[in-house]
Amino acid sequence: MWPVYVINLADNTGRMERSAAQLDAQGIAFHRIDGVNGWAMSDDEIARVYDPALNRRKARHPLVRPEIGCYLSHVAAWQAIAEGEAEGGFILEDDFRAEETLAGALRLLSADSGWDMVKLYSLDPDTKLIGERLLGEGFTIGIPYRVPTCLIGYGVTRDAARRLVARALPVVRPVDEEMKFFWETGLRVALVRPQPIAVGDQETATGTIGQSRRRDVPVAGARGKFSQALHGLRYQLGYRLRLHYHRMKEGNR
Repeated sequence: MWPVYVINLADNTGRMERSAAQLDAQGIAFHRIDGVNGWAMSDDEIARVYDPALNRRKARHPLVRPEIGCYLSHVAAWQAIAEGEAEGGFILEDDFRAEETLAGALRLLSADSGWDMVKLYSLDPDTKLIGERLLGEGFTIGIPYRVPTCLIGYGVTRDAARRLVARALPVVRPVDEEMKFFWETGLRVALVRPQPIAVGDQETATGTIGQSRRRDVPVAGARGKFSQALHGLRYQLGYRLRLHYHRMKEGNR
């Protein structure tokens, strides 16, 4: 089975203990990835990795520091897989909840092919899948028409991890949003069902994205709020048009 990596901020010892207990219960060995705390980054460190101008052009919202730290944490996990000997690896954020099927799903996925990244969880369990097929006893796998945003758990091949590392900087969008743009990343993103993980305990010692959402960044005046709303509408419409275009393009191959 491919190696498993758990992203964890140093102060969040409770989350790490819960993650370890769940994986140990299923005999899943894992490696801890030291998460990047965006709040602890200096302005110079932020400036070296984040491009606000490109963010304004390509993203829906300015990024808050925890989102930048989260992105860099996933880059560290990709780097570990890219430099490893296995053909791929699995990445879990430390607030996952393991279903009893997790170990079996990881073993099946480690022997599967035809994708670059596979999501273990989607906020919408009924996501439309293209080319859904049997993965193994009790599981199916397919390409989600619209790639789910959540990155609480996923697998990635070593080749894909290398490609993600190579294009990771500068940070422009939240890392989960970035994966939605498969025509930019060049990744074939799959989803396994039924989902072998779910969202677990959100208790945290160190501030995370959930405690500083980008939508909470203040916007000055009615004109600023209108401009932000218009930008968000354009972003959503532009994404949907490009999504349908690229899925139609794939269908015509």
